[in-house]
Formats: sequence, C-alpha cells, structure tokens
Amino acid sequence: MPGRVELPGSTRPAAPGVVPAGTLDPATVITATVVLRRRAELPAALVYGPSTIGRQDLADRYGADPADAQRVRTVLSGLGVEVVAEDPASRRLTVRGDLAALHRAFGVSLVGDARHRRRVGALEVPAELDGVVQAVLGLDDRPQVRRPRVQIDANANTDSGTGTDTNSGADTGTGSGSDSGPGTGAGVEAPRVSYTPPQLGRIYGFPAAVAGVDQTVAVVELGGGYTDAELSQYFQDIGVGPVSVRAVAVDDGANAPNTTGDDEVLLDIEVIGGLAPEVRQVVYFAPNTDQGFVDAVSAAVHALPTPVAVSISWGAAEDLWTEQTRRALDDAFADAAALGVTVIVSSGDWGAADELTDGRRHVDFPASSPHVLSCGGTTLHADPSTGVIDSETVWNNGVGKNATGGGVSVFFPRPDYQSICGTPDGGRGVPDVAGVADPRTGYSVLVHGKTSPAGGTSAVAPLWAALVARLAQQLGRPLGLLQPLLYKDSQPGVLAAGFRDVTAGDNQGYPASPGWDPCTGLGSPDGAALLARLKGC
Repeated sequence: MPGRVELPGSTRPAAPGVVPAGTLDPATVITATVVLRRRAELPAALVYGPSTIGRQDLADRYGADPADAQRVRTVLSGLGVEVVAEDPASRRLTVRGDLAALHRAFGVSLVGDARHRRRVGALEVPAELDGVVQAVLGLDDRPQVRRPRVQIDANANTDSGTGTDTNSGADTGTGSGSDSGPGTGAGVEAPRVSYTPPQLGRIYGFPAAVAGVDQTVAVVELGGGYTDAELSQYFQDIGVGPVSVRAVAVDDGANAPNTTGDDEVLLDIEVIGGLAPEVRQVVYFAPNTDQGFVDAVSAAVHALPTPVAVSISWGAAEDLWTEQTRRALDDAFADAAALGVTVIVSSGDWGAADELTDGRRHVDFPASSPHVLSCGGTTLHADPSTGVIDSETVWNNGVGKNATGGGVSVFFPRPDYQSICGTPDGGRGVPDVAGVADPRTGYSVLVHGKTSPAGGTSAVAPLWAALVARLAQQLGRPLGLLQPLLYKDSQPGVLAAGFRDVTAGDNQGYPASPGWDPCTGLGSPDGAALLARLKGC
C-alpha cells in the first residue's frame, strides 16, 4: 500500500510446528504498544554513572517529544486507530483499533491458532511516522519466553531451613567435567542441601539493614501468582517479617495464584523477602508477550517511588526476539540506569546452548543487555550456621540437563566496562556475577504448601536484588548500573575485590577460569568486602 514504509527490526518468523486455525475477524479489536524515539539521546554519564536524573527530568529531556506524540495521534486516528494512553517518560503510546484499521496503519495480517495471534514478516508504518515509531508491540501475542525459569528438585527429601545434607540417591556425576562439590565426582551420589534465604545472607556476607530507610524492589512476572497467606506462612517459618508485597496488573496480566508460574513468583518474592524483609516488594504481573514484557519493565522502572532494583527471572535466547523488542527493552534498561535503578536478570538455565539445538552457543536476553546486571549460577556447599563455604563451583547438572547460562552476545557489542577483564572482543560477556542456583544445593521455598529445594539462575536475580538493596542502604545512595564499579580495575585471570572466584566446572560450552569467565562472571558475592569496595568508589 502506498504511503507505508517497513519498520526496521520488526520481522517475525513463522512459528515452527504451528498450524494456523485461520484468519481473524477484521472486526477483532486489539490493543498494542507503540514506542517512540527519544527527543535526545541519553548522555553516557547518566547511563554509566555516577550521575542520575529524576523521572520528570528524564521525561522532559530524553522522553518522547510531544510533537512526535501528536503526529502519531493524528496520523493513526485518520486510519481508525485510537491512542488511548501515553507515557512520555517511557515513550510509550497505547493504541487500539480493529484488525482492519491496524492493517491500514501497520500492514499487519494476523492469523490465529487455538490460543494466540501470529504474524509473519515485517510491520510497516505510515511514511509520515518513519523514524518516529521505533516499535509496535502486541499485535502478535505468542509467548515471548518459553517457560518459567525456576528449577524444583523433585527428588530431594529435605526440610525447610535445616541447612543439612540429605541423600536422594540421585547420580549427579553425569560426565560434564564439572566439580559439583565434595564427594560428587563422576558416578558418585552427591549429598543434597537446601538453604533458607537468611542462611544464604550469612554465607554471602550480606550487610545489615539500616533502620528507617524506605526502599522498593520491583519484581517482573509473566505468569503465576501468590497468596498473602502462603507468603505469611513462609516468612513466619524462616523467622523474618512482616514483609510488604503488593501486586500491580500490567496490560491484561494479574496476580493469578494456582496457575503456571506460581513457583517462579513465590521463589522471587520469598528470596527477596527472606534476605531483605525490610524492603517493600512491588510485583508487576504482565502477559507473556513482547508487549507485556516491555510494558511491565517500563512500568517498574518509571514507577514512583523509584525502585532501588528491578528483579527479572524471565528470558529467552537472544535469537528468539525481534530486534525492535530487544531495542525497546534495552532502552528501558538504559532509562533505569539514568534513574539510579539497578536491573538484575538471570542468565538462563540451559547452559551455553540456551535450549537451542543448532549446535552453536547462545546467550539469553535480557541478560545480554549491557544495561542489566546478569546473574549466573553455582553449586554451593557451605555451613549455614557459620557461613563458611566449603566449595562453590559452576552449576552444571550434566549434558542434556540444566546448567548456568553464559557466553558472548552476538547482538550487543562488548561494553567499555568489560574491556579490561578478559571478556572476548566480539560481544557483551554474560554473566557479570553469580550465586547459588543448583536446585541440589538450592533455596528452601514454600510452594502450594510444600517446602522444597529450588534453584535456577532465576533465584540468583532476586538474591542480588536483595543484596543491592542492602548495599544501597549502607551507602546511602542508589547504585544504578553497577558494572562500571564492579569491573573497575579488574584484570584477566585475577580475582575482583568483593567476590569469591569460582574456578571449577563448566556450563556445557565454556570452562570456568580465574577472574571473569562466561560461566559465573566475576564470581559470587562477598557482601562485606563488596560494601567496603563500593565505599571507596
């Protein structure tokens, strides 16, 4: 159709193995998100620190230009698409129209299967909006991530909070070449242990809470839910609380307990609350779509009061995202850094292949964004009563099984803060940091009335979110993008101050090594040493 141009980065491939049920009724009404360009680029000093900016200043100086928003409103309304909401700070417009109008505006043809709308190919935008519109999200509502990340050790038989080893009889010596801890060589039955969050706070040297500090940690969820009763029971059982938790619905999302994803939601909330019970948690529930993910992150980052951290335990291999969605999320993470918010993301639970089967190595997104703190996973054996660590190695349950994600991005270049630590020249190295993730040495959590060991790198993101909150309390300031401080003065093959170096094991694609590596990054935290280091920055 004359008058439209292709929207760069919007191409969607056909969904493999999906047979469309047929075209949709042209009268079907759809609500989508349109992301606009910035009125000016964010200065590096705001993104990489130490400067920060308030939400209104960000909107006025680096948000959407009101003239651009008016132009979009005028052009789309002439095509039958209505702008029903706008947020200049995050540069998002919510638009609504029937399928016929959306086809006129964006050249989209949608087909349906039993559960989702799907499109193939690139979107278009009216020529008058070329360069103004950066992304159009939500027309295709297929799931953006494949499954919740949390790993439950169904074979374990351990009680909450004991911190003692049990033996499930499972063979964990699977030939991966990784040392999983004392007595876990190939063919040897490994002891299993679970730790409560307060025990992990002792093991990793979390700083004490500072009385009177008012903080919020935001949590992004793409499914599942929680009940207040179950959370109250859990926090009572581990001896902390009360813990403030509030749910926020984004798009058509909702706190929906007793559905798929509950284990992820409860793990995130219980880890943060168990490690930093004084922090308010705001949990953003959104649909598992590209639109839902971007809208949830944007809502969390731009909320008032500004959160000290955002915890994200959802993702998928970089290759499974459209360029426009990667760019929209990465821009939201840059906003977060400018606002002083630390965004913390799990690196994935499928090793160096990240669940793809093409024989190549892949990293997870959004963990590969240079504007988030990416978290890998370890296997941890420690004394919960003393906090003494006996061993900590790369989490790897064996070939064909779960392992920490990590590697090198093919979409994001290596950021300057990683230029001296030994990361490859080709791209952003993942992860930055690590923590216990192996469900065999995992977190004792309560899900649907049952206490079980749980893990996955999805547990490491909330662990680091709680640590960031405590560090910010002690320092009296937000930390924003933490990596320039963490990587400062780092050298290849040398332990970074504030970390415990993890040098044994592999993630089914990369070996661990001294200093930064693509399995556990700089290592797991020594909270007291990290606080001392940050006080000197």
